[in-house]
Amino acid sequence: MSGLDILPHARKNVGGYDRLARILLGVALVVVGTAAFPSDVTLAALAFVGAAGLFFNAATQFCGINAVLGVDTCSRDADGECQN
Repeated sequence: MSGLDILPHARKNVGGYDRLARILLGVALVVVGTAAFPSDVTLAALAFVGAAGLFFNAATQFCGINAVLGVDTCSRDADGECQN
């Protein structure tokens, strides 16, 4: 089983390139936050919070906004389990 089981009743809906994109955007936001920190604390804080959210989505393979909108980027096997 991939992803964290922090949300055991939530159906996984983040996978494949969507998951990879969230990781890469999270890394980019950490870089932005680190660069902005000495001079702009507000921007740094917002960047770090955004990065944390993206990393959480990628790790758990669940996004609440995707769930509300009915978006599912997971490849599913015959049992309906997310494969990526």
